Amino acid sequence: MNEVIRAMEERRSVRAYTDEMPEREKIDEVVEAGLWAASGMNRQGPIVIAVTNRELRDRLSAMNAEIMGRPGTDPFYGAPVVLVVLAPRDQPNRVYDGSLVMGNLMLAAHALGLGSCWIHRAREEFDTPEGKAILAELGVEGDYEGIGHCILGYAAEEPEAKPRREGRVFHAA
Repeated sequence: MNEVIRAMEERRSVRAYTDEMPEREKIDEVVEAGLWAASGMNRQGPIVIAVTNRELRDRLSAMNAEIMGRPGTDPFYGAPVVLVVLAPRDQPNRVYDGSLVMGNLMLAAHALGLGSCWIHRAREEFDTPEGKAILAELGVEGDYEGIGHCILGYAAEEPEAKPRREGRVFHAA
């Protein structure tokens, strides 16, 4: 079987991580794979913020938990790395383009032996004054919409694969 297709079939969302920080080279390789995602009209609008700073990671986690209505929890499941994907608000394909980046990030993480999971609420986070302040602190200029968080780390446990539901393909020959 083709290794890309195998990675697609084997990748699972990981919701339990060790404390071990992935190597910088692996993080960079995952981010690079995300930047190679297809984009509408090849605009390459989405950006990735690679968060390895524990203080900022915890700040984002607290914001996310508050938006989710579960303050005091960690929506990032203990993952030490958060890759935030944002896309320019003025690009009509921003959500699709950012979603393709997210898919590439998760597949690359799996291929490199890392666990990952897509965590929502990035739009709500970065639409707040605090979220906008974080972007400004990081030197991100422009009007960006949060697309998602790709959390990364070493899996503390391997998630179980669930069978695919039947009846989801229709042929029009």
